[in-house]
Amino acid sequence: MNLVLIGYRGTGKSLVSKLLAERLHMSLFSSDEEVVRRAGMPISEIVAKLGWTGFRDMESEVARQLGALDNAVIDTGGGIIERSENVDALAGNARIIWLKASVDTIVSRIETDTERPALTEGKTFTEEVAEILQRRNPLYQKTAHYTIDTDSLTPDQIADQVLSFWSSR
Repeated sequence: MNLVLIGYRGTGKSLVSKLLAERLHMSLFSSDEEVVRRAGMPISEIVAKLGWTGFRDMESEVARQLGALDNAVIDTGGGIIERSENVDALAGNARIIWLKASVDTIVSRIETDTERPALTEGKTFTEEVAEILQRRNPLYQKTAHYTIDTDSLTPDQIADQVLSFWSSR
C-alpha cells in the first residue's frame, strides 16, 4: 500500500512526505522530481519547450509507474489530479491524503518560488492561485481519502495527522 500526498504547491507535500517516509521506513518518490530527472531539465524549461501538455504527458507516464509501486510515499505535483488517468493509476494501491491551504497561506509560502512557470496568463500571482484552486479543489476533494488543512500546522503536526489516519486504515 502506498501513501500519496496531493494538493496545491505550498501546502507542505514535499516536507511532509520526507517526514513520513522516514517515520514509516518507506521509499520516497516525488512525481515532479521524477519528471525533471527524466527530462534532464527543470519544469520551467520543460514547459517552455513542450508546453503544459507536454509536461502533463510526462507526468502521466510517471504517475503510471509510481502507481505500480508498493510501500512508497509519493509526493505528487499539484496538477496531477487534472487527468483522471493519473488518479486511477495512483489510487489503485494507495491511501490518498489531500494537504490543503488557503490562498493567502499558499501565496505567503511560495510567492518567491521562481522555479515554476505561470499556469495562467495576465493575472497576479494571488489571482492565479485562487483561480487554479477553484478549479482543482473539487478534484482534490473527490480524490482524497483524508484531508488536512495545513494553514496553521507545522510539517511535524501534519505528519502526525497523516500517521494517525494511516494507522487506522
